[in-house]
Amino acid sequence: MVTQQTIDEHDEVLPSEDLAALRANLREQQLFRQEQLRQFAADVGSGPGEPLREEGAGRLEVHVRLAASARMVLADVEAALARMDTGGYGRCHLCRGPVERDRLLIVPQARYCARCQQVREAAR
Repeated sequence: MVTQQTIDEHDEVLPSEDLAALRANLREQQLFRQEQLRQFAADVGSGPGEPLREEGAGRLEVHVRLAASARMVLADVEAALARMDTGGYGRCHLCRGPVERDRLLIVPQARYCARCQQVREAAR
């Protein structure tokens, strides 16, 4: 059963309907990324065993980069699901304030509120 979870010290809550929808979205993303990684592994593992030609090496590099990106997203999604289970979902990792509801609806695995995300991006 999904219940409301506190997301900041001012007793703002993420409604249970939103939380259920976000959990479902995250689970779909999790399944998609897991399948994507299985497919990348199958594609790379199905080569003929001969030395890679230039175009084969380029394709392999693309697969490696896409797989790395999929692993990063999968890790973020799984971390968000874990935060839901432990009650920390919807709280910014930097300022400890709430992550905006609209932001979570767009990026359910978001770890930072919009302000802190901008600060992080500006620092790069």
